[in-house]
Amino acid sequence: MRLIPLLLLASLSLLPAALPAASGQCDDVGTWGSTCDADSDGTQVDVTGTREPPGPGGGNDSPDGDGPPPGDDETAEPEDCGPADVLCRDGYTVEVIGEVTASDLVSFVPAKPSFTSEPGGVGLVGMPTNFVAGASEQTMTGTLFELPVTVRFTPAAYVFAYGDGASARSTSGGTAWTTLGQPQFSATPTSHAYASRGRYVSSVSVEYAAAVNFGAGWRPVNGIVTATAGGQTVDVYEARTALVDKTCAENPSGPGC
Repeated sequence: MRLIPLLLLASLSLLPAALPAASGQCDDVGTWGSTCDADSDGTQVDVTGTREPPGPGGGNDSPDGDGPPPGDDETAEPEDCGPADVLCRDGYTVEVIGEVTASDLVSFVPAKPSFTSEPGGVGLVGMPTNFVAGASEQTMTGTLFELPVTVRFTPAAYVFAYGDGASARSTSGGTAWTTLGQPQFSATPTSHAYASRGRYVSSVSVEYAAAVNFGAGWRPVNGIVTATAGGQTVDVYEARTALVDKTCAENPSGPGC
């Protein structure tokens, strides 16, 4: 059994003989050790000292002063407290939380992004169709590793799948033409031009960077968490032009009328 020095403090009531008596106790080196000291502030007498661990063949831990009780081993190793991520110190256990990965956050699901295409879910062959997605930072609380935790999701990237096999990756969700001050069918960082007519189902996936807070500050999560919005249908048509000498109002049976 490992013996730990104990700091002893005794307060004696103010008596005329208290200080000499305390000094006498300090003279008993075998009891208090060489660091014993006695003094008085006028209202009490304080005796402080360090009790020395018993040496071979003697000590104060057994009733007869002949050493530690039978069966005790001063050289015994500390008890194994378990896995490497658990530390034991004099009866206390401290759990150390390891690295948190995206797979640990299966019970925390960020909201799906908003997703639209313009103009109004239609497109023209060879002309840009504009796609706009929206996502924002989110926080939620819950339990992870049986501990209360706050989880934060921050949009890091947007991956657009246009439904014809093409895709694009962007750090933003795109911007509407009116906000950009551009006319319809203008090219944007998130637009796409279809090569043939047909109906296409597009989608967007937002990749979130995650962080967790167990009450001692934010810690990054290894990996990404993805939320997907799909089912955006785009009907793509062909646009044909012809030169005519009269408008449809003037010639209702003319080409394209």
